[in-house]
Amino acid sequence: MRFFPYSHLLVGLMIVVLVAIIAGGVGSVYVPPKSILAILLNELPFVSLTVEAPESWKTIILQIRLPRVTLAGFVGASLAISGGTYQGLFRNPLADPYLIGVASGAGLGASIVLLTGFPAYAYSFNLLPIVAFVGAIIAVSVSYVIARQSSGLSLTSIILAGVAVGSFANAITSYLIIRSTPDVKPLLTWLMGGFIGATWDDVLTILPYFIIGSLIILIYARILNLFQLDQSEVKQLGVNVETTKVILIAASALTASAAVALSGLIGFVGLIAPHAVRLVWGYDQRVLLPMSMLVGATFMILADMFARIVISPSELPVGVITAFFGAPLFLYLLRSRRRMAT
Repeated sequence: MRFFPYSHLLVGLMIVVLVAIIAGGVGSVYVPPKSILAILLNELPFVSLTVEAPESWKTIILQIRLPRVTLAGFVGASLAISGGTYQGLFRNPLADPYLIGVASGAGLGASIVLLTGFPAYAYSFNLLPIVAFVGAIIAVSVSYVIARQSSGLSLTSIILAGVAVGSFANAITSYLIIRSTPDVKPLLTWLMGGFIGATWDDVLTILPYFIIGSLIILIYARILNLFQLDQSEVKQLGVNVETTKVILIAASALTASAAVALSGLIGFVGLIAPHAVRLVWGYDQRVLLPMSMLVGATFMILADMFARIVISPSELPVGVITAFFGAPLFLYLLRSRRRMAT
């Protein structure tokens, strides 16, 4: 095992910032990167710069595009570290953040809000993200309880329980869609993911879940390396396997659930980001997990940018963009991995 290359982390952070600035300037009103930097620096304390730009640019950057770009970055990072954790924990390169019912539970929660008489707002507060988050957590909890009672929390039983719970939640969602009389377009749009109308409140909402979940995962990164061995060998090394499973599953589910609740269902990010990092930096989880966050954030910001401009002035769901680029990229990564193995 090797030490983490901090220079790579610094370069990755710089790339995320550069991509965020570029994405912030793209739209119906183009704002040059130089002006964006001046606007942002002018917001810092004790900094006073002369910004040669219309006042409307400041509003566009600070109140519309920057919250959206920031939320996209956090969602991408959340899905990527969650996917990397599940791939390492389950020793399955096809594992993703939605493996144990997160997506299905969140989708059911959103369906209840959008297709039934459930109130969508309480005192001008949007309840959709909250109900979606609760649905995701309930689905994961039910999967955990079923797996725990069936065979002592084996990784296979968790996956099977997640598939069963996810299928049940999807069945209820399909039933609500079929029986609903209102327009289902809002639900379908949410299910395909997006960041339309993102605000700083959304960023502040996801931030604590992202920080807590990712910190727990990163603390356990060294132990997660040991899970590439047989569980009996891991136990002999003094690791409490069952407790570690619960902690990592809970942290990953918490991180992914918050992301899904605020962005909808966006696929492939948590699947391909860890794969891309693994091809360049190897299998050490202490390297793979933080770099996956940066790759996931970059990919999500770029996907959201393309979603805004492809059919401008309308928008595509971000999930369409991630699938359009993610599926071929994932196939390419699998092909490259096979070549490297031979």
